[in-house]
Order: sequence, then structure tokens, then C-alpha cells
Amino acid sequence: MLVGEVKNRLESIIKQAANEKKVDILALEIMPDHLHLFVSTYPQLEIHKLVKLFKGRSSNLLRKEFPELLKLPCLWTRSYFVSTAGNVSSETIRKYIEAQTKQ
Repeated sequence: MLVGEVKNRLESIIKQAANEKKVDILALEIMPDHLHLFVSTYPQLEIHKLVKLFKGRSSNLLRKEFPELLKLPCLWTRSYFVSTAGNVSSETIRKYIEAQTKQ
């Protein structure tokens, strides 16, 4: 469902929300049924609130703008995975995310 114009609009929604929170998007790949997002943020920002912002705003706007999405019970599940970069370089993570569309 995250293809074509829906995918393009989702990307702009995420970028706008990130900009509002002063979060840098280092990599973003949108797959047909999920996305990979690599961000740099300040430590005081609670990551669950950022995820809630991305999911909530995108679900609300996409379902208003693309009525075909209304047939789905929900746009996002409640689950998500978060990890810190730790000992892995930012470049390694960026390459991994970019490679997702080539699989």
C-alpha cells in the first residue's frame, strides 16, 4: 500500500514532522508494507513520542487524502523497532537501509 503517490506523500509527511522536531533524517526507505528510518536526534526527545508523531500524523493525513486506505482497519501496527547506532557506523546503517529497496 505504500507505493506511488502514497509513498511520496508519506515521505513528505515524515520529513515535515522531523523538521518540526528538529530531527535529522539520515536515511529513509519506504517499502510497500513498512519503512526503515535512521534519524539523529537530541537525547531529551523521547523516541516513542517521535514514533507516535510519525505514525499518527501519517495515518491521519494519508487516510484523508487517499480514501482507498480507509478500507484498512489501521494503517500502522502498534509495533516498531528502535535501536541506537552504538558501535556500528552511520554509514553502515545508511547502506543497509538503502539496500532494502534492492532486495
